[in-house]
Amino acid sequence: MRTWLTDRFGLDLPLVGAPMAGVSDGRLAAAVSAAGALGMFGVPASASPSWIAAQAAVAGESGRPYGIGLMAWALAGDPGRLDAVLEARPALVSVSYGDYPPYIEPLRRAGIVVATQAGTTAEAVAAERAGVDVVVARGGEGGGHGRDDVATLPLLESVLDTVSLPVLAAGGIAGARGFAAVLAAGAQGAWVGTAFLGCEETTMSEAARQAVLRAEETSTAHGRVFDVAQRLAWPPEYGGRALRNDFFDRWRGREEELAHDEEARAELDAARRAQDFATAYVYAGQAVGMVRERRTAADVVAAFAGAARLLG
Repeated sequence: MRTWLTDRFGLDLPLVGAPMAGVSDGRLAAAVSAAGALGMFGVPASASPSWIAAQAAVAGESGRPYGIGLMAWALAGDPGRLDAVLEARPALVSVSYGDYPPYIEPLRRAGIVVATQAGTTAEAVAAERAGVDVVVARGGEGGGHGRDDVATLPLLESVLDTVSLPVLAAGGIAGARGFAAVLAAGAQGAWVGTAFLGCEETTMSEAARQAVLRAEETSTAHGRVFDVAQRLAWPPEYGGRALRNDFFDRWRGREEELAHDEEARAELDAARRAQDFATAYVYAGQAVGMVRERRTAADVVAAFAGAARLLG
């Protein structure tokens, strides 16, 4: 399974561990990279430059390439975050969701490969024009934040037909079969998050992990409820896919009201502290029903390697 991705980064298989802010830190990134894929950690909106530096040091302990994921909308408030990333010199940086073009050239000048996530073909075309090195075609099945406009396979097919950049596929890919499918379609690799949610190396609490392991394929929903309740400045076109719960169902369709309800905001904050997932959120994609047991990151990567047999 040799592709642009494996050749560019010296990987054993064309697989990227998605930068799941709040779930993947340097430890998970290092474990994924050590297993032969490319591990990434996500930078939360509240992260400090020193946190980025510390996690980059951990991610680099494997001696293998790793990446960092940035949210463009959160960068403007603290330029030191970009400086910390540039200082760390990861192999790959994903910068998405907001006004990301200003960050492309500083990253590329530092010798860093730049990716962005696109949820429509138009976004992929804009990314190519902006000068990124690789586009991630992220379908609406994916967990965490992104558009819910187009499913992974039709998006991937359209993007592959439209741009000349290397394209990675994301959304709903949780095992060897899905991995083989996107590679057969022409993707240069898969960008995978939800499959790693059961891993010991994530930062998730045991209660959150158990919520993931109990979930079924129909257990997620996409929307802005949790962002609005927290007063996060996510661009409105990028909702989040998470495990559906009572809080989400109560407020879905009432986001304008929720934006001014301080009791609901406090309720969600208290539930997060108490690990009460009838109210608090766990971001996960539609492939969550395939995450059935605790595993190590190495176990997950090894399972994806089974795509080679399917591809013949």
